Amino acid sequence: MHGDRKHIRLPGWDYSSEGVYFITICCHEGESFFGKLIDNKMVLSEIGKMASYFWKEIPVHFKHVKLDEYVVMPNHIHGILILDYSLVGTCHGTTLRQNGYNQFSKPVENSVSVIVNQYKSSLKRWCNQNGYKSFQWQSRFYDHIVRDENSIDLVREYIKSNPANWYSDKMFK
Repeated sequence: MHGDRKHIRLPGWDYSSEGVYFITICCHEGESFFGKLIDNKMVLSEIGKMASYFWKEIPVHFKHVKLDEYVVMPNHIHGILILDYSLVGTCHGTTLRQNGYNQFSKPVENSVSVIVNQYKSSLKRWCNQNGYKSFQWQSRFYDHIVRDENSIDLVREYIKSNPANWYSDKMFK
């Protein structure tokens, strides 16, 4: 069914490993469910408020995750997830994988994909229960593995300046 899909994850990378991940999650077909920009500031809709609330709740459900900079935009969310197993005081590596990564696309415990999918599911469930059944996510998400301090500073600045740059953003619709 999806055999012709382009793989957007870094081949061989263990997405449950400690690290800094820049995530972008989009609404289906660029629909602006989360609110609108007024004077370069986001005015969140009810769905946008819940998108922000559930994002901030991620560390409650995934003890190995710290949140960094994030922004809820009209039709997408940018955020930095930091996977740090010292937060839970246990040793990483409890998930069995062949050749160091998940070969069969099964969910890998504590991975970025599981975290994002749980986040997306939580907001969609809330929408369904609160009269926003038309809300939909884009089926996948984008990630970038941040590898050094200079890069994380650039990503933070990009996130902070996203509202001011909205009208020139490729996601502006």
